[in-house]
Amino acid sequence: MSFCFGIDELLDSASQLSYLKSKRVGLVAHPASITSTQKHTLDALIAKGLKPDCVFGPQHGMRGEKQDNMIETDDYFDPVHQIQVISLYGEHRRPTAEMLEPLDVIVFDLQDIGCRIYTYIATMMYFADACDEHGVELWILDRPNPAGRPLDGLVLESGHESFVGSAELPTRHGLTMGELCNWYCENKAPRCNRTIVEMTGYTPNELPGFGWPTNESAWVNPSPNAASLNMARCFPGTVLLEGTTLSEGRGTTIPLEVIGAPDFPAIEVLELLRKQRPEWLAGVYIRPCYFEPTFHKHVGQMCHGLQIHTDFSDYSHGEFLPFRLIAGLLKSLRLLVPDYPLWRDHDYEYELSRRPIDVINGGYYLREWVDDMDASFSQLDNLLVQQLATWNEERKPFLLY
Repeated sequence: MSFCFGIDELLDSASQLSYLKSKRVGLVAHPASITSTQKHTLDALIAKGLKPDCVFGPQHGMRGEKQDNMIETDDYFDPVHQIQVISLYGEHRRPTAEMLEPLDVIVFDLQDIGCRIYTYIATMMYFADACDEHGVELWILDRPNPAGRPLDGLVLESGHESFVGSAELPTRHGLTMGELCNWYCENKAPRCNRTIVEMTGYTPNELPGFGWPTNESAWVNPSPNAASLNMARCFPGTVLLEGTTLSEGRGTTIPLEVIGAPDFPAIEVLELLRKQRPEWLAGVYIRPCYFEPTFHKHVGQMCHGLQIHTDFSDYSHGEFLPFRLIAGLLKSLRLLVPDYPLWRDHDYEYELSRRPIDVINGGYYLREWVDDMDASFSQLDNLLVQQLATWNEERKPFLLY
């Protein structure tokens, strides 16, 4: 096998394993924390004689059992390995001094999805802050970014940080977790003593996976609704739908791969965007469809919608712009149906004083642009081009592959 995760490299390094065996270690893991032979990181480490003192579980739980947002998990004692499992999506989001005091090293092995709007990034950054403060080492076992290197989406506005947006990154940032850690520590946690255990054979700009080792590793859901590589590629756009009344497909077999509602004029919206910004539709196949959610928004109702496909031979990874695509569809809907009740008002990741779409986007701009009948498609595009060019230069020193 030509490709290896960071965990594979650690398991093959006698010196690194020996060092960690001499330390008190805490592991951060979830169901997608697997080796290239699909063995869970916790099991693989124990098989090599390295038994962590505790395990930390992020959102959705260490075993990935919690389906939706804001469904908390409790601490528990793992009956198989006799190890304490500490929840970081319950009473606490950040590791506390009490949690870190018994430890020398945090080994962090979460599979990211390539989008800023994902809590595992925040969990990594919170550990970097805590390790910086308390003098604990942070080891990142690097993993692929399934969305690859392309960039898209607005940069989070300062002052709009949240658990789904903890730093000034664009929506589709184009970095691996290890690269993100280096960028974050350089800017926010300079005293964090970190080690990045790099992958080998990672080729984010090459077919067939463009950032995922297709045909070399199984896809294991990093969160319950991250059900495919196609979803991961679409997510930097479709995640915006969580802040709208439109369904993103939760309650179906294709969550976060569709957009729709019972009264969604799918064909008309698509054609208006095609006339205004055809390049925002490039690189993918967009198929009119129908679906009926079994839970979540529009449960039991037939929804008119659009499904986004990247899993076909003519998919163009560099041209696909998921954020622009969904933003453009929302804008087209507003222009066609000015009084459409588009924005949701509900609790979203404990940000009770802000609209969900503003929390998700990391600022007011997107919502205000959609609602401004005089704002042009070029206005958003020009801002994106400017912001992403700046970010592309900023990220270059941190690219490891």
